[in-house]
Amino acid sequence: MSEEGARAFGGAGNLAHRVPDLGALELLLAVARLGSLGAAAREVGITQPAASSRIRSMERQLGVALVDRSPRGSRLTDAGALVTDWARRIVEAAEAFDAGAQALRDRRDSRLRVAASMTIAEYLLPGWLLALRAERPDTAVSLLAGNSAAVAQRLLSGEADLGFVEGVDVPHGLDSAVIAHDHLIVVTAPGHAWARRRRPLAASELASTPLILREKGSGTRQVLDAALGGLARPLIELSSTTAVKAAVVSGAGPAVLSELAVREELAMRRLVRVPVEGVALARDLRAVWPTGHRPTGPARGLLSLTRG
Repeated sequence: MSEEGARAFGGAGNLAHRVPDLGALELLLAVARLGSLGAAAREVGITQPAASSRIRSMERQLGVALVDRSPRGSRLTDAGALVTDWARRIVEAAEAFDAGAQALRDRRDSRLRVAASMTIAEYLLPGWLLALRAERPDTAVSLLAGNSAAVAQRLLSGEADLGFVEGVDVPHGLDSAVIAHDHLIVVTAPGHAWARRRRPLAASELASTPLILREKGSGTRQVLDAALGGLARPLIELSSTTAVKAAVVSGAGPAVLSELAVREELAMRRLVRVPVEGVALARDLRAVWPTGHRPTGPARGLLSLTRG
């Protein structure tokens, strides 16, 4: 840095030592308006001795007398009147600064960008968002639905404020909290041979049978691949739970899906649950956010609702 630049930088750094703080300037403005140090002290919420001390400190800092004190009240000196005019501009600028900062906070707190994996987006998130709307009716929410890998990417790129995933592990770069538990089950159409089985499926039989699967990167696929040691055989790969269900109902083949996603189809006997043994298909559902950036504002509000 040049010598001239260093002097300028140093001068800016010392500005705080030469300019009174906002509280002192607001007190001076109150004295000018009310004509009484005691009344000014009451307005700004301090004692009269504290107000006197603050005025004297400001006078020492500026090197000029600002207020003449007498039994009839307090009157600004000529220098005090001039300083008061300057002080008014500083206080008005500070108020404008605070109003602008508040507007930025309000704009940030009036929107919420959520990224969620498909099962959570389809079967859990709508209820949470309805509850959030009741608590924060002015919050605009946008939802980005995709698989768990896509959710992580959205969060890490700053495109989402809060995410929900259902995979085996927490994606790198994210912190998380378990919000619910889920279980994957094997389902098939009523006309499929497995629908009439009396013995549970073994892991080897499930692994050797072509299945209608979610795409790689989805939480459902991650759990199944982990349970079968990566041996799951795709008959068809589809990118949404709804599409997988439709294919199974049509008789195309069996699938492994979240229990949350097939409750209605099971109750209506459009799908049949096939028992399985020796396969770990339980999973945690998690809220996720970038490491070190705990959710705030509407994101924090939504997170609290998921645990209700």
